[in-house]
Amino acid sequence: MSFRGIRFVPDGTRIDFVRQRFIAFAVTGILIAASLGSLALQGLNLGIDFSGGILIEVAADEPIDVAEMRRRIEPLQLGDVSLQHFGSPEQVLIGIGAQGSEEANAEALRAVRDVLGEELEYRRTEQVGPKVGAELLRDGIIATVLAVLAIGAYVYFRFEWQFAVSALVATAHDVLVTVGLYSVLQLEFSLTAVAAVLTLAGYSVNDTVVVFDRIRELLRRHKAVDMKWIINLSVNQTLSRTVMTSVTTLLAVVPLLLFGGSALFSFSLA
Repeated sequence: MSFRGIRFVPDGTRIDFVRQRFIAFAVTGILIAASLGSLALQGLNLGIDFSGGILIEVAADEPIDVAEMRRRIEPLQLGDVSLQHFGSPEQVLIGIGAQGSEEANAEALRAVRDVLGEELEYRRTEQVGPKVGAELLRDGIIATVLAVLAIGAYVYFRFEWQFAVSALVATAHDVLVTVGLYSVLQLEFSLTAVAAVLTLAGYSVNDTVVVFDRIRELLRRHKAVDMKWIINLSVNQTLSRTVMTSVTTLLAVVPLLLFGGSALFSFSLA
């Protein structure tokens, strides 16, 4: 397939993917082991959406010195406090861990506003209780599991049970490795991260279905041919579509990753 004279994948490619499967298995094994190990040792860096706490978005007419703002907040002894620029140097997102009760959260919010002063513009203030955060985390896990199972059911009814098992394993692998990425890099895992994981699962199964459809078509034509040959031919024939889809997606995602600010960073990276 070419685009203005640029050929991304040569016509008639005959790459022996099946022969290289053990290399892929090794890479997959390392990624899964790293993900499970990180999840077991350091877990996820749960955001306020799940752990509970206070989220404050402030803005000023001039760039805000985050280090100075942190020095002013530290004497309040509010526990886990995170500050980061949000969208531009004139905006800062302040995250404060749960203080134990809604009344304590409200008191902490008043203390922060008193310390920072009223010259700042307080654009958004959110409070999430620990109970609500735990419920959101549970619902996020349920949503992800149901999405993966629904994908498997869809493939089962469209193809055969062997295809459904393969799709389930592949999608579960992608979800696990993505969650592992959040754990290894200690990126904040929030509702946005759940949205990223679900988006990735849908994107993954989309390409899987395309390849499976070609495999089914070739199986009907060549019933006595070796399965390895069928798989290789199917992947090679859909390779142009896979590469073009990935490149198109990257053209949209990379600018979001580089210039989308902290709010979109973890989503775009996933």
